[in-house]
Amino acid sequence: MSTDVLICGAGRTPFGRSEASGRQLAIGAVNAALADAGIEWSRVQAAFGGSDSAGLADTLVAQLGLTGLPFVNVKNGCATGGSALISAVNAIRSGMADVVLAVGFDKHPRGAFDPRPEDWGLGAEYGSDGLMVTTQFFGMKIQRYMHDYGITPRTLALVAEKAYRNGGLTPEAWRRKPVDADEILDSGMVSDPLTRYMFCSPGAGAAALVLCSPEAARGLEGTPVTLRSAAVRTRRFGSFEVFSPWIPGGPLTSVSRDASAAAFEEAGVDPGDVDVCQLQDTESGAEVMHMAECGFCEDGEQERLVASGATGIGGSLPVNTDGGCIANGEPIGASGLRQVYEIVQQLRGRAGERQVPGEPRVGFTHVYGAPGVSACTVLSR
Repeated sequence: MSTDVLICGAGRTPFGRSEASGRQLAIGAVNAALADAGIEWSRVQAAFGGSDSAGLADTLVAQLGLTGLPFVNVKNGCATGGSALISAVNAIRSGMADVVLAVGFDKHPRGAFDPRPEDWGLGAEYGSDGLMVTTQFFGMKIQRYMHDYGITPRTLALVAEKAYRNGGLTPEAWRRKPVDADEILDSGMVSDPLTRYMFCSPGAGAAALVLCSPEAARGLEGTPVTLRSAAVRTRRFGSFEVFSPWIPGGPLTSVSRDASAAAFEEAGVDPGDVDVCQLQDTESGAEVMHMAECGFCEDGEQERLVASGATGIGGSLPVNTDGGCIANGEPIGASGLRQVYEIVQQLRGRAGERQVPGEPRVGFTHVYGAPGVSACTVLSR
């Protein structure tokens, strides 16, 4: 039986544009998480963290304190934060440490991401043909899904409308102005069927968590949240992923299905037990597909669920209560931990205007990124 792991502290910075460096944002998030847990940096026995483009996380000790602790850099695309969290969990379960920090941060320039094909095991021609533009992949994937399962463009717009509405209730969100579905549909096509306001934007931000063993948590004040499970998976043969130059015929596999199934099995709960969840929404089509891939509905049911308001804060399955990536933007290293931060606040009853009613008890998070990596968690109070 695995050792319980408790989240005793959670902190984040505002997301968006910032004059501060990525490292400065990380320090702010770490100090907020430490204050939330009510401990000093010297009590942390190990740390894991990373960014995509804002520097090495282990160098943060120059500002946090030179205590000699092991600090491991993690870089795993959009799953960087989730991978850092799983590393922290394993450090506690193995007996390596009883208080561990997970931190993710980034600061991206304006404009779309511009990865190099060679870094992903692809030839240069893959980029010169325009296939490294991620908006194209997202457009192709949701286009196929809409064709197969009867999802309409208006559903994509309603998902984004919810994101901006929830962002307006989240003080740290970047996009805090509500935008209605009609304006979203008319905001200019980027990659059919996805319009400009259906996408998130690269930005800056940081998030951090303090994890403790049950014994270490007993001496702390505050309201810990139990991390029931954490799982990360890479793609299997037959998956259709970002920067995948081809797909085989026959049924497709899904890394998100694999990671979420593993997380639910480890936690001993089903998707139907979840009261609030965070799903990767790099664009609104992703949220639609991930609802099914993570087991919350059957393929095609999203059309009805979204239209009925089921995924709203007061609905039967609140999704991305803080506005998700669409409202917060995506600093790659921080996104996964920002999701967990939000679920921690919801389960503690501290989410303010965006608080899910009825005292939610079980939460779920899911991240997905290139070239086919997913990390999921189940939390409870």
